[in-house]
Amino acid sequence: MGATSGAGNAIARRSRTPSVNVERELIAAAEAVLVRDGPGGVTVRAVAQEAGIAPMGVYNRLGGKEGLVNALLIIGFDRLRAAIEAGEEPDMLERLRACGLRYRQFALDNRHFYAIMFEDAIPHERSSAEVAQHAAAAFGALVRNVEAAAATGQIVAIDPREVAQQIWSSVHGAMALELKDLVLTPDPEATYRAAVDTMLRGLAKPGPGGSG
Repeated sequence: MGATSGAGNAIARRSRTPSVNVERELIAAAEAVLVRDGPGGVTVRAVAQEAGIAPMGVYNRLGGKEGLVNALLIIGFDRLRAAIEAGEEPDMLERLRACGLRYRQFALDNRHFYAIMFEDAIPHERSSAEVAQHAAAAFGALVRNVEAAAATGQIVAIDPREVAQQIWSSVHGAMALELKDLVLTPDPEATYRAAVDTMLRGLAKPGPGGSG
């Protein structure tokens, strides 16, 4: 009886908490469940229990599991954008190289987020327009790095968005293999670094003799 009463009091307290705070707590709980239990553990019931709120509160505040997944996707893309923007290297080519390395570190440090962002590890109906905006912002950060390197004449990028897409496709492919333990070389990090260097050499502005 005491436990039931305690749960009821907790829910009552939650009902008096401002809506925006409840939403923050639910999103924080969803992240905690994702990190601890992986994508398969993210359910309305599990998140509600983690937050100490009745499951119906997830539907009332976030629209159910779809809302939880969208909120997690926004967190993931915002963190990826922050990783891409984090560089302060004065040499723009080195900044672009470091950007590629930080992408790998983000994927390794946020495996469960990476899985829901790029592998549809939590099946859901569709991502919201807001998620698409945050994903586009992460890509935009890469485009700006490409533009900056091109402006110095260190790489050729007539269409920075096209070059950024090629870079993203390359590093994503490399990480998809590594995260699935499918890299067959002895040092995945060294292989990844070499792949980034090869890619940047291919983008390098040709020298006077016409070679890179």
